[in-house]
Amino acid sequence: MMKLPRALQLVALTLTMASGLAHAQSYPNRPVKIVVPFATGGPADNYARFMAQRLSEELKQSFVIDNKPGAGSIIGTDFAAKSPADGYTLLMMSNTQTVNESLIPNKPFGLMKDFVGIAPINYSNLLLVVHPSVPVKNVAELVALAKSKPGKLNYASSGNGTPYHMAGELFKHMAGVDMTHVPYKGSSGARTDIVGGQVDVMFDAETTMTEFARGSKVRALAGTGVARSANLLDLPTVAETVPKYEATIWLGLMAPKGTPADIVNRLNAEVRKIVNNPEVKSTWAKQGAVPMSMAVPEFEQYLNADIAKWANIVKVSGAKAD
Repeated sequence: MMKLPRALQLVALTLTMASGLAHAQSYPNRPVKIVVPFATGGPADNYARFMAQRLSEELKQSFVIDNKPGAGSIIGTDFAAKSPADGYTLLMMSNTQTVNESLIPNKPFGLMKDFVGIAPINYSNLLLVVHPSVPVKNVAELVALAKSKPGKLNYASSGNGTPYHMAGELFKHMAGVDMTHVPYKGSSGARTDIVGGQVDVMFDAETTMTEFARGSKVRALAGTGVARSANLLDLPTVAETVPKYEATIWLGLMAPKGTPADIVNRLNAEVRKIVNNPEVKSTWAKQGAVPMSMAVPEFEQYLNADIAKWANIVKVSGAKAD
């Protein structure tokens, strides 16, 4: 093949860059779908709707939510993986997907093989809560009760592989207790049943469970962060009883692999502008959510590190996709 003179190579490169810039500037020119592979009412759904509204305002085009819950996020994530890589189908994801890389190895997709990271959004601690009928007032009493009745206490989660499931498995492993996992199709169903007393224990996002705890519908025993929550300073952490315990939920956006880099970079810039907005930071702080801001390469590194972290926890805890 004939090699172009250097001057022509530079012209070609300039035209390619200009084409990419024009592509990014014209995006989006029709509605963008954000697939949420979780049920309505949970943190992923709530923050997806928040981001959709802000992105619609910033980019002057509709960003619409498409909830596709089920199978521990596999159904919706697989749908997004098989969607056109044109920037018009995005995936709202959490550490559920990074957990599933090791918890459910025989999936119809691979997270880093079939997706590209756009940007993280935020993270929040979880609350360890029990139904008021469970006769415990703190983590130490819960551990003692669980040890006295192996397998008798159950804990709800929003599905296999979700942060709530893994928080429970990590607790079982580190506290040396046996509790029965009860997976739901979404966090709203699990939340309804712990409030109703159908299940005993639950780990749920501080952003959604705090109001139930303050209303005495559940009893909050502890937070799952390294430090006590700024919104719940009187509430101890699990780590104060079970040393080094930590579990959080984080959220982010991805797109099918092959989505043009200029679109990915533009979305990254828009998301970072939103999460770094002082008003957004203030609002989220009151909800217990902390903004996350990373460039695309940094987010890719974060995703790979999180996959490795949870692979180790799945291994040592013996967690299974029930």
